[in-house]
Amino acid sequence: MGLRARSLASRSPGAAGPRPAVLPLLLLLLLRPGAHGAAAPGEAEAPTLYLWKTGPWGRCMGDECGPGGIQTRAVWCAHVEGWTTLHTNCKQPERPSNQQNCFKVCDWHKELYDWRLGPWNQCQPVISRSLEKPLECVKGEEGIQVREITCIQKEKDIPADDIICEYFEPKPLLEQACLIPCQQDCIVSEFSAWSECSKTCGSGLQHRTRHVVAPPQFGGSGCPNLTEFQVCQSSPCEAEESMYSLQVGPWSTCSTPHSRQARQVRRRGKNKERDKDRGKGVKDPEARELIKKKRNRNRQNRQENKYWDIQIGYQTREVMCTNKTGKAADLSFCQQEKLPMTFQACVITKECQVSEWSEWSPCSKTCHDMTSPKGTRVRTRLIRQFPIGSEKECPELEEKEPCVSQGDGVAPCAMYSWRTTEWSECRVDPLLSQQDKRRGNQTALCGGGVQTREVYCVQDNGNLFSHLNTNKDKEASKPVDMKLCTGPSPNTTQLCHIPCPIECEVSPWSAWGPCTYENCNDQQGKKGFKLRKRRITSEPTGGSGGTGNCPHLLEAIPCEEPSCYDWKAVRLGDCEPDNGKECGPGTQVQEVVCINSDGEEVDRQLCRDAIFPIPVACDAPCPKDCVLSMWSAWSSCSHTCSGKTTEGKQIRARSILAYAGDEGGAPCPNSSALQEVRSCNEHPCTVYHWQTGPWGQCIEDTSVSSFNTTATWNGEASCSVGMQTRKVICVRVNVGQVGPKKCPESLRPETVRPCLLPCRKDCVVTPYSDWTSCPSSCRKGDSGIRKQTRHRVVIQLPANGGRDCTDPLYEEKACEAPQVCQSYRWKTHKWRRCQLVPWSVQQGSPGAQEGCGPGRQARAITCRKQDGGQAGVYECLRYAGPVPALTQACQIPCQDDCQFTSWSKFSSCNGDCGAVRTRKRTIVGKSKKKEKCKNSHLYPLIETQYCPCDKYNAQPVGNWSDCILPEGKVEVLLGMKAQGDVKECGQGYRYQAMACYDQNGRLVETSRCNSHGYIEEACIIPCPSDCKLSEWSNWSRCSKSCGSGVKVRSKWLREKPYNGGRPCPKLDHVNQVYEVVPCHSDCNQYIWVTEPWSVCKVTFVNMRDNCGEGVQTRKVRCMQNTADGPSEHVEDYLCDPEEMPLGSRECKLPCPEDCVISEWGPWTRCTLPCNQSSFRQRSADPIRQPADEGRACPNAVEKEPCNLNKNCFHYDYNVTDWSTCQLSEKAVCGNGMKTRMLDCVRSDGKSVNLKYCEELGLEKNWQMNASCMVECPVNCQLSDWSPWSQCSQTCGLTGKMIRRRTVTQPFQGDGRPCPALMEQSKPCPVKPCYQWQYGQWSPCQVQDAQCGEGTRTRNISCVVSDGSADDFSKVVDEEFCTDIEPIIDGNKKMVLEETCTQPCPGDCYLKDWSSWSLCQLTCVNGEDLGFGGIQVRSRAVIIQELENQHLCPEQMLETKSCDDGQCYEYKWMASAWKGSSRTVWCQRSDGVNVTGGCLVVRQPDADRSCNPPCSQPYSYCSETRTCSCEEGYTEVMSSNGTLEQCTLIPVVVMPTVEDKRGDVKTSRAVHPTQPSSNPAGRGRTWFLQPFGPDGRLKTWVYGVAAGAFVLLIFIVSMIYLACKKPKKPQRRQNNRLKPLTLAYDGDADM
Repeated sequence: MGLRARSLASRSPGAAGPRPAVLPLLLLLLLRPGAHGAAAPGEAEAPTLYLWKTGPWGRCMGDECGPGGIQTRAVWCAHVEGWTTLHTNCKQPERPSNQQNCFKVCDWHKELYDWRLGPWNQCQPVISRSLEKPLECVKGEEGIQVREITCIQKEKDIPADDIICEYFEPKPLLEQACLIPCQQDCIVSEFSAWSECSKTCGSGLQHRTRHVVAPPQFGGSGCPNLTEFQVCQSSPCEAEESMYSLQVGPWSTCSTPHSRQARQVRRRGKNKERDKDRGKGVKDPEARELIKKKRNRNRQNRQENKYWDIQIGYQTREVMCTNKTGKAADLSFCQQEKLPMTFQACVITKECQVSEWSEWSPCSKTCHDMTSPKGTRVRTRLIRQFPIGSEKECPELEEKEPCVSQGDGVAPCAMYSWRTTEWSECRVDPLLSQQDKRRGNQTALCGGGVQTREVYCVQDNGNLFSHLNTNKDKEASKPVDMKLCTGPSPNTTQLCHIPCPIECEVSPWSAWGPCTYENCNDQQGKKGFKLRKRRITSEPTGGSGGTGNCPHLLEAIPCEEPSCYDWKAVRLGDCEPDNGKECGPGTQVQEVVCINSDGEEVDRQLCRDAIFPIPVACDAPCPKDCVLSMWSAWSSCSHTCSGKTTEGKQIRARSILAYAGDEGGAPCPNSSALQEVRSCNEHPCTVYHWQTGPWGQCIEDTSVSSFNTTATWNGEASCSVGMQTRKVICVRVNVGQVGPKKCPESLRPETVRPCLLPCRKDCVVTPYSDWTSCPSSCRKGDSGIRKQTRHRVVIQLPANGGRDCTDPLYEEKACEAPQVCQSYRWKTHKWRRCQLVPWSVQQGSPGAQEGCGPGRQARAITCRKQDGGQAGVYECLRYAGPVPALTQACQIPCQDDCQFTSWSKFSSCNGDCGAVRTRKRTIVGKSKKKEKCKNSHLYPLIETQYCPCDKYNAQPVGNWSDCILPEGKVEVLLGMKAQGDVKECGQGYRYQAMACYDQNGRLVETSRCNSHGYIEEACIIPCPSDCKLSEWSNWSRCSKSCGSGVKVRSKWLREKPYNGGRPCPKLDHVNQVYEVVPCHSDCNQYIWVTEPWSVCKVTFVNMRDNCGEGVQTRKVRCMQNTADGPSEHVEDYLCDPEEMPLGSRECKLPCPEDCVISEWGPWTRCTLPCNQSSFRQRSADPIRQPADEGRACPNAVEKEPCNLNKNCFHYDYNVTDWSTCQLSEKAVCGNGMKTRMLDCVRSDGKSVNLKYCEELGLEKNWQMNASCMVECPVNCQLSDWSPWSQCSQTCGLTGKMIRRRTVTQPFQGDGRPCPALMEQSKPCPVKPCYQWQYGQWSPCQVQDAQCGEGTRTRNISCVVSDGSADDFSKVVDEEFCTDIEPIIDGNKKMVLEETCTQPCPGDCYLKDWSSWSLCQLTCVNGEDLGFGGIQVRSRAVIIQELENQHLCPEQMLETKSCDDGQCYEYKWMASAWKGSSRTVWCQRSDGVNVTGGCLVVRQPDADRSCNPPCSQPYSYCSETRTCSCEEGYTEVMSSNGTLEQCTLIPVVVMPTVEDKRGDVKTSRAVHPTQPSSNPAGRGRTWFLQPFGPDGRLKTWVYGVAAGAFVLLIFIVSMIYLACKKPKKPQRRQNNRLKPLTLAYDGDADM
């Protein structure tokens, strides 16, 4: 409690301690009954101090995916001020739950759930921004638009919790910023020119109109009036103007004649008897049969014509007389000979009638799956009756909807997947560059290569696992159409690796061993062998494998008296004089060990049969005896073997250390006794060795039981163990094969070894694919033989003697001939009789009594096959083109009418240019007698026409095509395209299209110009040339003679790549590329060899004593070291000069009586690490004791401190850098090896023999070799060119055919890059574009009246164009358009006649629609805001009489959206000023002048006249629209800033040349209003007017001030330069200053 109170107190500002009132209050709250629950009844509820708080929900946990999960959250009780308290303080019933059920989302739910994005709603302005609107709208107003986003389960399309979708993808944005564009006012064009005056005499009106260019948008202001009027006056009218005009009204709807059935009943009653009589008269059975047939045919026609219920009725119209105010008047006011017809025959309009919908068809997709698209189902209805005279088309007759087949019996859909064949064998040659010499011999290539495979599509088996487990897995499913497989296809090319054979590497030969038995365990005979051996240092791999590729490892020389074990002297003991004397003759015992033939120490027992070395005789010199040194070691043998001319010798020597005394001392021997020679290597030079041939093929060995048997694909063979043999012969070196006994039999290599037989692989192919389908539709004039094919794929190539692929992979057969397409045509039957308007309606009109005049007639049409057989009407609707006219206007001639036959066809042209062709008609019947019918002007009987004058010329059009290579297939291996296999370069052809025109410039077929449509021209596609480098140079020598160095080789650039060849590797500044590898030189390869020291030659010879100080020398030679010891003398530079032993030294020759000591022994080793406190020493032994009077033996021990890098060295290993990646000589790329070397380095930095480091046992855990990768230079591989596409245009000049290719293998490394040209085009042959085109509408014609409803007509004509927008179509004969469906502007319905209204004089009416405006986008600064394009058209109002204005209709505006819009800008334009005015107008960016569109606030001034006007004398209106005074007058301004008067300004007289010496005087001020004149010749006068009318200084005042300032600066600087003394006067400087001085001298009188 205290804690809570303290925390409360600490929160109160300035609280020094707990408040006394808080604690009792809390106690009261806790102890009060009902404190945990609600307030006691009847009490006012106390304010709640404690509230439940909740944390966020945790992750959904559960064992299973889906809705069964549980999530929890923290719930705690907190005080209103935020601190946590006990749960009991909060109301328990209100406690929120701390766990709830949830949906546990798993990864696979991603397929089932997804966000559904609703459409963005309308852009709403941001309230805060919309309060403060700028004066000028630039871009628009910022707004916000919102959309709905829900998480849905895709399959059931039901909403789900957002958290499920959020698990995979964050919720997309719910709102986004948008733009409400600026208001756009209506924009209209300029006015047209004024029309002609509405009246030819008297006072009339003339008008001018404009049209809408852009409609008002986004709340912009509406359009202004589109019409302007003005009164016009013509010459006065002579006759009185007609006030009335005859007006016809619109035709009524077509109605049927009254009580037709009643009339028919009446007529039948009258005719019955007549028919009976007529029937009786026809007795002839044939005649009856004919009548019967005719009736049947008529009934059948009526039956077939059931789709068109044609009824001919009549329609009427009103004829009125109106005055010019539009009011009706009596017809008598409109005096006219012939009144218009008030009736006409017509066809009664019938709407389309259709049947009910049929049942839905079964779903087109008969299987069930989730992934592929849904199927469709269809229902249809039939037309019961076609529309006649109706504007409305028939409704859709077919309805489709997506569907899914469901139910227990529905099988799952077939699934398709990609399969691949085996990879082909790895080939290196596609990676070789053009210059690579290895292209010729590709058999031994290895390293990185390329392999390919084929990809095909198969139908998945239902059970994948059973498919995998079956033995016949390789009998894969048959290939199906590649289009059925979706998803990315597997790659068809990959890099691969052929392991490179590693050559066998062997060590140098060892020294020849002793003569030993062939087999020491079986010592027989007296014959043995001397052997020398070498070992394999690097095992070979690849090739035929094994040690078969290695050279022989053993050589043998036959010898006599072999022994397996022998004693070897290790060192000689001291010379022990005989009989225990001090000196004199004695013996030296040899210390020996027992060794075997390999020189290894063995048990001494094994040498029991060997001759033990006897002690060696020696002399211990007595005082005054001659003293000789010890024998040197035997030299290396002079020859490795002995023959007739060669004999191996070894030499050893000793030298005189001290001469004998005169009295009785043993004298020194002569010089020949100081050297000994012995024979060595006495064995003959005939060396033998076993030679092995390569291992033969692995042959199955039935005697060996097969192991590790593995079944192959189809279980026909099993892998087993076989045997390999090879030939082994005994060879004498440099001679050839000899008998096997000459070589040691026990060391003969094996001739047979077991081997693994590789599994036999048969050829495996897929089953055949299904036959490709034959064309199912009928044939249209294509007589080519169609074929169907099937294929199969090799999925396993034969190997190891398996069955070959012999069966064909491709089969084809001819299709059955498809039936010829049935074509259909409309058959038109005879026109029925001409039906007139009923007599009751015609009453009173001319011809009514005769039963003649205009009418309408109908006919039946039926659908027929081309062979005349009957067909359903739907066939013709689909295939036979437009329905022929069912009715036509007709005329029953009256007595007064002229009758003619129809026009004949035009006569044929005979081809002569300028000839004519004619057509004729003749007068018929009673018309022949009528004079007016014979008038050939009114009724011509012959018409002529000029024959076309055909002259054609061809001309090329368009650009040249790309250079196209002639097409031809290159046979390649299984999918493999080696470099250069596919022809990509060389000579090709380029094409340009030819167009043929006739003499009128009309495009015609190219065949008319005897052209095949192209100009062809040879061209060259340059072949790519790869970068060409030289061959590798030889390796340089190793940079170090001892230890690790580097050796280098290089290539240099011979030719750079061009035309997309392989790029060069990275070259240095001299265009070379290097390869550096580490190398190792054996430090013992060359050694210094010394001979024994010579006798000490005393410098000052004392003949008596023959002793004293002198010099001794020895020979030092550099020799090549071999296993047998130093062999031959080489140049001295090959040995290390620092290590060279001394060749001479000072010496002391002891006197005969002195002590003689031996040579110094070797130095002892310094202890490591080197330290000056440690020493090394060497000693010498006394050989001859001194005589009594001689010098005693000294202490023969020498000591010296161990100095680092002088006589003591530290050693350490050093590792070189890695070499570049080394490939086999036969590889191009792929896996290589990089190496580094280990060096032993002395502390002075010198590389020494590795043995120094090895002796110290230093740790060496470096890896010396590592595998590495050289990237393969894969050339870009392209697919074949696709077939040429269809022409991009069906006709015209600009059509193109395109073919493409794709990259099947992108280039890698230094491979040849892909060419840029992945698409080629060539022009299509030019074809003329024929189409139907409407002519212009005729003016509105009202027959026999001045105004009212009339008709206007237009024709269609066949036109030709070249397909370009700027080619205006030219009319040609209609025969060219016979094959073209009559569609104009996408509409099949031809409208050649339409009703129109001819306004009566005085009517106010709407003009025709203007043409659609250009498509305009909503833009800001030339950028589209994305609101789409809009087009507009308008109708202006035309007034003919001012008093009829109140009857005028409203002007009209119509808009439509469009796609190909452009951004337009509107700018103010202004002409040059003319006086105080100029013209200002608004112009669109394409140059059209408009009204509206430009911002009013930016409109430039058009008028600059002053207000009030400048009326004062000598004043004028300036450009700034203020009044200024003329030159010579100054402004006097009033207090309110207006000009009061212009006063003459004072005159300043500047002196002229004559008054040079006179002072400058200013004239007195004269009377300001009187102009002052200067006497002639007294100089010029300026009127200075420093201030302008606005009270500011004029510009020239500033100019004068600035000029004066510059002049002042110039004068001051010149004075300074003239007065300044130069520091060092130089002649050149003086010269330069002279002209300056002269210049100032000239002006000295200034």
